[in-house]
Amino acid sequence: MNKMKIAFVLWLILLISSVSIAQNDQKIDDMFTYAKTRSNDLKLGIYVTAQAVNNLLANEAGMREAISLFRANGATKAYVEVYRGGLVIEKSILEKVRDKFLENSIEVVGGIATVPGKNFGVKQDGQLGWFNWQNPKTQNDLKEVIKMAAGVFDELIVDDFLCTADTSDESKIAKGDRSWSQYRRDLLTKLSSDIFIEPAKKVNPNIKMIIKYPQWYDRFHLFGYDLSREPELFDKVWVGTETRGQYTQRYGYVQPYEGFVNYRWIKDIVGSKIGGAWFDHGDCDQNDFIEQAYQSVLAGAKEIVLFNYFDFVNGHKGHHLLRYQFKQLADLAKSVTENPVDGVAAYKPVNSDAGGDLYIMDFIGTLGIPLVPVHQYPADAQVIFFPTQAAADINILSKVKRSISKGSTVIFTTGFLANAVGGKELADIAGVKYPVTIDPQKATHAIENNIFVKIKYGLDLESKVSTTHGKTVLTAAGKGKIPYFIRSYKDGGMIYTINTHTFSQKDFDKVGEVLLCPKPLGLLEIPRSWANTIRKAFTMNLYFQLDAPTRIVIQPLGNSGWVFHNYNKTKETFSFTTDEMKNKKLINGFTGEVIDHQNNKLVLTLEPRSRIWIKLK
Repeated sequence: MNKMKIAFVLWLILLISSVSIAQNDQKIDDMFTYAKTRSNDLKLGIYVTAQAVNNLLANEAGMREAISLFRANGATKAYVEVYRGGLVIEKSILEKVRDKFLENSIEVVGGIATVPGKNFGVKQDGQLGWFNWQNPKTQNDLKEVIKMAAGVFDELIVDDFLCTADTSDESKIAKGDRSWSQYRRDLLTKLSSDIFIEPAKKVNPNIKMIIKYPQWYDRFHLFGYDLSREPELFDKVWVGTETRGQYTQRYGYVQPYEGFVNYRWIKDIVGSKIGGAWFDHGDCDQNDFIEQAYQSVLAGAKEIVLFNYFDFVNGHKGHHLLRYQFKQLADLAKSVTENPVDGVAAYKPVNSDAGGDLYIMDFIGTLGIPLVPVHQYPADAQVIFFPTQAAADINILSKVKRSISKGSTVIFTTGFLANAVGGKELADIAGVKYPVTIDPQKATHAIENNIFVKIKYGLDLESKVSTTHGKTVLTAAGKGKIPYFIRSYKDGGMIYTINTHTFSQKDFDKVGEVLLCPKPLGLLEIPRSWANTIRKAFTMNLYFQLDAPTRIVIQPLGNSGWVFHNYNKTKETFSFTTDEMKNKKLINGFTGEVIDHQNNKLVLTLEPRSRIWIKLK
């Protein structure tokens, strides 16, 4: 970057930071100072990659620009990377960068991206650019960098790539009779201590070691992430909420609700070790970018790391939204601390296979059903969702029967019935003919009042399921009519079965995808009446009703209110009914304005890609 460009950028930053930003009618003249006052509620950090450190921060002019950019955007924490893709930053440079940030009241954490370089480590024999972790060169090269970094920083975060898909002869021999998943989890759990934690703490006994998990939670265990063992080794855990563009293929057709699912599920596992959320700019317009922030905060994040510094130098439309809405986000984060999002318990044990239900929680949440993922059986929940992942629990039959006997509503997927231990008895409870055979189908239409309604992308079904005593509530049509939503009663409990298919390994292989959603789904294109029917089954025991199209998302904040999002590209009007509103005053939690409602019914209109926080008073 030449001197003239640097001067212009600095002038522009100073201009931006000097402009008062109106947040909830409160003018904020100094974004950085205000962010400091809200640090207990929400904190922003920026991740600086090794290449950015080397190219932009290794001189005085570059550091001045960095300080200005951090201050202008209210970022009070810097994550300074020591290594990425073969580039190791000199210790003296890291120390100068660290000290300069600290002198300007910006906290500093070290970071490392464990991806191979030309002469660093050994690249895996596999589709993605990950390490062969079995190879001694990979292990030794990384260990040396970790020891160096531990002498500079008191905290160090390991970015997404503590994973592998290596299938080299070297790894095949080490694998032995174990599955690839088990071998990789055993290997990387051991190396977490051998390469990262023990060498770092030997150099700096006070260092806090952090592992950051990416957003592809349903595939962690396949590539070596072990949520049952790794979090016990590390001091803190960070979570990727980088959902990016829901309507685009570049990073998968990922729903914004995935950020919430991933964070809450991991938080449920690691408890007090949870740190914060992390998202990026890739494949993001300004709405995608800010939506990541809201789902991170609603999941419980008290800190957000923004990847990466290059994007702040180049600029992005989402930055203005983040500055303008920071107070709203901080207020919401404070409220979520006291009133976490609650709803339907969705059961996913650690290291569980998803079968044909990969990422189903993201899509069910985007139907307007407030799913809250849990890793242990939610015995006291009033409503429980059982996707294929829940079949990993070998004692699932007795647990389901106990929940039903207590009057809980349970919702199965056909994939769950096909894979669960005790599947025959579970199918009988559901009123579904057994065996349930996995035989993915593509329906073209929904049948609504005897009228065939074509569904964009078609509707993916898991099975040609048929009923016994269960009643077919919704029917899909393709090569014949197939039950889509089935209702049954048993011992005072309500049982539903949804015959949906999101993705399986075959769907990934078909398009060469490894990690993220390989195609758009017709599940989010179903008629409004279908969405209402399915949603009502999930939420009846939660004592509210939402009449809305798909992509209207609701997240209840305990007994304090609700957050509604419109993730559609069009303005939408919908209604929300609950007795909790009776004789209560409603206000917009973001603006403070009073919201009109009719006794127990609220009618809202939301602009495309917008949200509202309704608070009870």
